[in-house]
Amino acid sequence: MVNLVRYDMLIDGAWVQASDGAVFDSVDPANGDVWAQVPEATADDVDRAVRAAHAAMYDGPWAKMTPSARGKCLARLGDLLAAASKDLGRVETRDTGKMLKETKWQANYIAEYFHFFAGAADKLVGETLPIDKPDMFAYTLREPVGVVAAVIPWNSQMFLSATKIGPALAAGNAIVLKASEQASAPLLEFGKLVADAGIPDGVVNIVTGHGEVCGRALTSHPLVAKIAFTGGPVAARRIMMNAAENFAEVSLELGGKSPFIVFDDAHIESAVNASIAGIFGATGQSCVAGSRLYLHVDIADEFLAQMIRAAQGIVIGDPNDDATEMGPLCTTAQVDHIDTQVARAMEQGATVLTGGGRVSDMDGLYYQPTIIDCPRQDLDIVDTELFGPVLSVQRFTTEDEVIALANDTKHGLAAGIFTRDSARSLRMTRAIRAGIVWVNTYRVISPIAAFGGVKGSGYGREAGMQAMQNYTRAKTVWMNTSDDPINSPFVMR
Repeated sequence: MVNLVRYDMLIDGAWVQASDGAVFDSVDPANGDVWAQVPEATADDVDRAVRAAHAAMYDGPWAKMTPSARGKCLARLGDLLAAASKDLGRVETRDTGKMLKETKWQANYIAEYFHFFAGAADKLVGETLPIDKPDMFAYTLREPVGVVAAVIPWNSQMFLSATKIGPALAAGNAIVLKASEQASAPLLEFGKLVADAGIPDGVVNIVTGHGEVCGRALTSHPLVAKIAFTGGPVAARRIMMNAAENFAEVSLELGGKSPFIVFDDAHIESAVNASIAGIFGATGQSCVAGSRLYLHVDIADEFLAQMIRAAQGIVIGDPNDDATEMGPLCTTAQVDHIDTQVARAMEQGATVLTGGGRVSDMDGLYYQPTIIDCPRQDLDIVDTELFGPVLSVQRFTTEDEVIALANDTKHGLAAGIFTRDSARSLRMTRAIRAGIVWVNTYRVISPIAAFGGVKGSGYGREAGMQAMQNYTRAKTVWMNTSDDPINSPFVMR
């Protein structure tokens, strides 16, 4: 019998249950066991969280803190995250099925994001303007936007919370985070570090629940000034409609179907390893997964032979085991979606080169590393995000051809290009319509580098100094420097 863990939400510095006592279960995808219960927030709970953030931002000690003082809080939060990375990793692995060695590493590395934004807190500057009016001095200030509503998905919680909390707090905002209903526990465990970092009550609030009540109440709240969302297009459209209630600013980091392009002059071993990491790392549950593989015809057979061998050798198993290389998917819905799309691809003429189904001899939500040869670009699977370990493969002959294929998508988050021709790499990076382009590498991140997409993959940027701008507004100040009376408004001069 599993001893259930009972979680609370963080509202105004207090750990609380839902106002009506409602909860929902959290399931371990490695074995299907219910292991925790999480509060199902009501609209009243969300309202309390937003009002707490609003009060903390404008009336509490946070409002009086200097940027440097806010930065010190964020630096301490980063230190605490790094120290707690092993414990947080264990919780995240249990709640999501992600491999423990990955979750521990990620929590530790993501501390660097808080350190980066800690240093950026006192680097926001305005401008003096060479104004065209005599006896006038004009300048700008950068001010926080207000209360931020951040909607966090389950798959990279530490990363995606850091890229929102970091710049939001560094700029002086307060924030309400909605944890994913698929796996809320890691974010709630992280929330326990907030007070120890010296961040005042109400500045960071964490609510849990489903989209229809919790998410809608948060993203349509009249005191929310900005919504930062990471997730799928269906939820994004609802959020856009909700944001219209109060004209909140919106940034969207949505899904991807990223092209991974390998030219005939590429280092094959390096490209194979990068492609394996890009599609089978994290069990393919990454928005930047390199799920569309485009191979030059001259190296396609050699490349696929190596990649199939590598895929078939991947160790699938318990995500807590260091020997495991690929763990389970997070939800039953993902597995069902993948099954449907793979079957549809075969109906449309695709060939499964390896994998293509669930792991039959294992309990839990395990799916085989799958590579599918697609004869045409118009197969549904080529531009449908699966969020799992499934790779679609096509061949090309010319640079222009592969540019057209890569850009023939509603997505535009990331792309990978493998070539040893530096001129070609520059041409390709300019031609590919994506927010992130990796050349001779893949799935690399840093707090210094902005992250985000174009087209159906969203807009706005997270990380880097650009994120700081996204969480502030410019205020223009005019000052009359003359001692003379202002002229009559009815006399034109």
